[in-house]
Amino acid sequence: MSTEKWMRHALKLAERAQAAGEVPIGAVIVKDDHIIGEGWNQPVAARDPTAHAEVVALRAAARALGNYRLNGTALYVTLEPCVMCAGAILNARVPRVVFGAYDPKAGAAGTLVDILGSDRFTHRPEVMGGVLDRECSGVLTSFFAMRRA
Repeated sequence: MSTEKWMRHALKLAERAQAAGEVPIGAVIVKDDHIIGEGWNQPVAARDPTAHAEVVALRAAARALGNYRLNGTALYVTLEPCVMCAGAILNARVPRVVFGAYDPKAGAAGTLVDILGSDRFTHRPEVMGGVLDRECSGVLTSFFAMRRA
């Protein structure tokens, strides 16, 4: 199934974040079954609070398409998007968002708040959560356990 294929790719990107000492979150944007943008968490290295995996991937995809509107795409990310990323996803008009682990502390796709599911905005993407949840949560749990040790 391509949903799992792309989430596994996002998990590999999360490994890049972890190798750099960043919180291991990865994101990939796909159009017509081809990658048009990808990213991993980089706020520490980039000294940029907006350098979340989703935002990095959105910027790359917009450059690739030559348009900030990412019609016909799907975003796969290992952790439920936060409020900032959800806003960027809405502004980019991404029609489909797939995430792995739910985020009870900052999730904006239904867990803490539901920015992506709100009917108050002009755009409302299809959202699917919990894809490879165990693997995605495991990467984060291991990362924070090692940090605390």
